[in-house]
Amino acid sequence: MAAEKPTLENIISLADFEAQAESCMSAMAFAYVAGGAADELTMRANCEDWKRILLAPRILVDVSEISLRTEVLGQQLEMPIMLAPAAFHRLCCPDGEMATVAGANQAGGGLILSSFSTVAVEEVTASAKHPVWFQLYFQKDKPLTQEMVRRAEAAGCKALCITVDTPVLGARHRESRTQFALPADFKLPNLKLGPVSHRPVRSAVYSELLNPALSWKDIEWLCSMAKVPVLLKGVMNPQDALLAVKTGVSGIIVSNHGARNLDTLPSTAEALPRVAEKVNGKLAILVDGGIRRGTDVLKALALGAKAVLVGRPYLYALAFAGAAGVARMLELLSTELIMAMALTGRTAIDQIDRSVLWDTASHV
Repeated sequence: MAAEKPTLENIISLADFEAQAESCMSAMAFAYVAGGAADELTMRANCEDWKRILLAPRILVDVSEISLRTEVLGQQLEMPIMLAPAAFHRLCCPDGEMATVAGANQAGGGLILSSFSTVAVEEVTASAKHPVWFQLYFQKDKPLTQEMVRRAEAAGCKALCITVDTPVLGARHRESRTQFALPADFKLPNLKLGPVSHRPVRSAVYSELLNPALSWKDIEWLCSMAKVPVLLKGVMNPQDALLAVKTGVSGIIVSNHGARNLDTLPSTAEALPRVAEKVNGKLAILVDGGIRRGTDVLKALALGAKAVLVGRPYLYALAFAGAAGVARMLELLSTELIMAMALTGRTAIDQIDRSVLWDTASHV
């Protein structure tokens, strides 16, 4: 006799969503969301390395009132957690990005909308109650890129996140084994294209949707014409973080693309403190990759991030229960963050610094 599908109330951690999602998705869709690059070593490290960082508890602190409200790039967020940009939400749920934004609205989370969303940016922002940022794949066609920027700004997007770590895709074996292809009825309205795949044809390296010639000069040009803050998504090397400071961008997102491109990179937990040290407060820093617990969020903030982005968990939640699943995912993560703050003696986000972390080098 088959086990009963659990209700949302029975889902008590982000891992529970992942465990349930596969049965709610096609094999192709699950492989697309769940897969990483090559042997998926970095993908596993993204999760495991947050777990290795230890927290320092505090006692006898009044933690009867705790606030998750924070400010990033002058924008008020209900929590330091945003939904990361991810393509093709209709692979997870028929309502696609409209279900995602509905769940974010319910839980108070911000959303970064992908260039490759299956719903137009104007529809998503019209429904949003919290900040929406727009993720941009800088196209080879510069006028098209400028048109996308102007559309996102006109729609009310509060920032632009330029993906800079993907001149080509990595060796995504799970995608290849399921022969990933977008369904014929899928549209990419932000690109005004039909069902064009992000994947190159067999044995090729370059994709028609990605720009392998993208350079720092292009970023400077985009910053000069953008009317909202610009962030670079995919900064891992501290030397690149230093260059970013000089370009006019407002922030960077420490990310290895969910470990979907180059395997054997360091985890984002490993890269974040090195990048933060180089930037030294000159830019806003966010981070994604492997965030699965409220304790992970706390550690990321302690290491210098202003906020975190969460990707796969909300896609699993979207597949499991649509908008309600996304809301539940954000609720679980934010509740765990409140618990972790209380047990480390913090009542506000701006009180979180490196003293939250256990100092393994010192002994009494």
